[in-house]
Amino acid sequence: MTLPNHPRYAARLNAFKQKGGSVADMITAAGRVGGLDAADLNFPDHFERHTPAELGRLLADQGMALNGLAMRYYTEAGFKLGAFTHPDRAVRQAAIDLTKRGIDACAEMGGRLMTLWMGQDGYDYSFQIDYARAWDDTIAAMAGVADHNRSVDIAIEYKPDEPRAFALMPDMATTLLALRDINRANTGVTLDFAHVLYAGEMPAYAAALAARHSRILGVHLNDGYGKRDDGLMAGTVHPVQTVELFVALERAGYDGVIYFDTFPDLGGMDPVAEARANIRLTDRLRAIAQGLAQSEALAAAIARQDAAASSGLVAQALYG
Repeated sequence: MTLPNHPRYAARLNAFKQKGGSVADMITAAGRVGGLDAADLNFPDHFERHTPAELGRLLADQGMALNGLAMRYYTEAGFKLGAFTHPDRAVRQAAIDLTKRGIDACAEMGGRLMTLWMGQDGYDYSFQIDYARAWDDTIAAMAGVADHNRSVDIAIEYKPDEPRAFALMPDMATTLLALRDINRANTGVTLDFAHVLYAGEMPAYAAALAARHSRILGVHLNDGYGKRDDGLMAGTVHPVQTVELFVALERAGYDGVIYFDTFPDLGGMDPVAEARANIRLTDRLRAIAQGLAQSEALAAAIARQDAAASSGLVAQALYG
């Protein structure tokens, strides 16, 4: 099925990790899927044994281009108390310097997106952190890394918690406040579907807010039950909300990569088969969303907040 403005598809590379396997092996396995023509790599862990040039060649050999990099601060034990929010200025600077090296690697490989998921930046107890200082330190750090290379976009991927009990940026509204304070043109939001559910948000509404007040720089597609970051296949639990998200993305003009942030490895699934299922499901749901985005009857039902009529139209499109 060929769709207009079809975003390229990427998948979580670690989903293809086998015992004793290398980054090269994971890239080769992803190449067997067919339909994955982009990839995101983690920094620094995916670069421990390979240079950016080598990784670029490995991707090209599988017909994939680099979409961007994602920072992973958990590789450093010193960041357990925080990366950009660590109480020690020297540790915070080390996190900033590591991020800048990641941005350099991304640019060297021709990528234009660095995703920041600050899982370590948060707190677990009352009276544990100075909230104002943690916020100011984070804003200063993110502004600094955004200024490092203005041709590389910096996307914030929010999540309510894990590994900390509370994240400093747990939801869309807080993330948008941070982006307002950072005030850099090359910043924006990465929407992770399961994280949005986990935050108690409606995915399409979160996307509409991001498009209105910032930029949608990435979409991590998956599914879950809203109690944790389940990483299930796209559209398997919340197909209606997934379709509504695609309608919102269509209206926002998003034509970037759809990244399958799913966890077949946790359940012992065949990651190649799982990735192929993600692509089939997503192609189908996106085609439905494009039709609904053009539906005058649906627009009229929404305008009068007629949920019975709109639900009927969506059900007809989904299930026939």
